[in-house]
Amino acid sequence: MDTNDVRTYGIGELLELARKRAVPVVRGIGDEALAAPTPCAEYDVKALVNHLFQVVVQFQRLAVKEASDFGEPADVVAEHPQWRERLVGEAERLVAAWSAPGAEEGTTGGMGMPARLVGSMALLDLTVHVWDLARATGQDDPGADEAVVAELAGAVEELAPTARRMGVFGEPVPEAEGASAFERLLARTGRNPSWEQSRALRRSPGIVEP
Repeated sequence: MDTNDVRTYGIGELLELARKRAVPVVRGIGDEALAAPTPCAEYDVKALVNHLFQVVVQFQRLAVKEASDFGEPADVVAEHPQWRERLVGEAERLVAAWSAPGAEEGTTGGMGMPARLVGSMALLDLTVHVWDLARATGQDDPGADEAVVAELAGAVEELAPTARRMGVFGEPVPEAEGASAFERLLARTGRNPSWEQSRALRRSPGIVEP
């Protein structure tokens, strides 16, 4: 391969990179942290885990062109004592679903979006919500692989106008000088890359920085 060629990764490969970073974070969430605030103002840690579980399950269905259900998520944390390993297992199945032949072809979902873009949405949630959870629970920043950030930069650019109208993304946060590519990506989704739990806890209830 020419050294100037840029490798194109499959969504399944990128999800596997994100999954590897997610597993230690998920397993590192202590029960005592479940009520803690997160960089997603509408979620505490428990609610965000339940949301992420819903995401990794429903995007498996989208990979095989089935209908999805993003209604009220189940309370997996309350219902399953081994919820960490259940989430890890579902993340493995998400990778397998998007690695299957044909997963990136055609369209999928109720809006008939290009399948690869839908797969990138799953990748975005798995990447940024794991960052959210790490920050909220005092774990090391999991970061993101360069190939994942490159894929997500294009996806966020395409999704941002609609996502902001729907309240999925917040308004962009000013990017700090010298910010990494991943920090710039977080800022474009409305997250403050320097978010700290201690600062959020000092704020009034219900007013958590993005």
